[in-house]
Amino acid sequence: MMKIFVAGHRGMVGSAIARHLNTLGQTRIITRTHQEMDLLDPQAVMDFMQAEKPDQVYLAAAKVGGIHANNTFPAEFIHDNLVIETNVIQAARKSGVHKLLFLGSSCIYPRNAAQPMAEEALLTGPLEPTNEPYAIAKIAGIKLCESYNRQYGTDYRSVMPTNLYGPGDNYHPENSHVIPALLRRFHEAVQKQAPEVVIWGSGTPKREFLHVDDMAAATVHVMNLDPATYQAHTQPMLSHINVGTGIDCTIRELAQTIAKVTGFTGRLTFDTTKPDGTPRKLLDVSKLKALGWVPSIPLEQGLLEVYRAESFKF
Repeated sequence: MMKIFVAGHRGMVGSAIARHLNTLGQTRIITRTHQEMDLLDPQAVMDFMQAEKPDQVYLAAAKVGGIHANNTFPAEFIHDNLVIETNVIQAARKSGVHKLLFLGSSCIYPRNAAQPMAEEALLTGPLEPTNEPYAIAKIAGIKLCESYNRQYGTDYRSVMPTNLYGPGDNYHPENSHVIPALLRRFHEAVQKQAPEVVIWGSGTPKREFLHVDDMAAATVHVMNLDPATYQAHTQPMLSHINVGTGIDCTIRELAQTIAKVTGFTGRLTFDTTKPDGTPRKLLDVSKLKALGWVPSIPLEQGLLEVYRAESFKF
């Protein structure tokens, strides 16, 4: 049985990966809390990796946050993420770990990238300014993996997920992403019997959403692909793979679905004085599909399951 280290196992993505590995019968999953090992401490990470010598590493640990957090703490977002990925990848290589998978983000692509965004769009234009430091760190993570592969012959891979939702999400009223924010807002409106729910923007921008359990399944699928198959669909200096559904919806359609899921029957009002953001963000997932993986959780079903399981957190 393989020994597998999941870095960031308490986060939404890391915990989903650990759950999925458990369903596959993987019983030797190693985890460490922040109190047990600070990933910003290179010696602590090196000592851990040298002692445990895992067969595989899933690097899901990261400093994450919404637009407000990214704008307020840009130095922490670029520094902490660069340090975490550098420490883990370097310690893995020096400890003889041959297989590692790095989790990135779709924000690595240029702000005005052609839709849907293919892997080849990387580094072809300016990034979205509000989260550029975080995106730069994630791009560096991809390039770290590629550079170690080229120089040391490791098998370090990268996946770039679309917008994720699911168990373990952040429902903070100010710092959450669109799905948890709307789930909470509609839930509270139902509790208060409010006549309307106000949504920022026009409702016309389109976004793609993937359940985190699907993301975890795709991640493990990519990690365990035969090297020849993986290399046949990637290039040494363009090796990351998009993970998404290949389907998007408008924010209006999303709000209507969440209203249905939460039982809200009032009015939906769109505040057009608030910014819309990028008109569309859709990933090209043809490469992942060619590698034999497609998602299994439709959006409405996923939202209903999450709402039933997580509404106590609101």
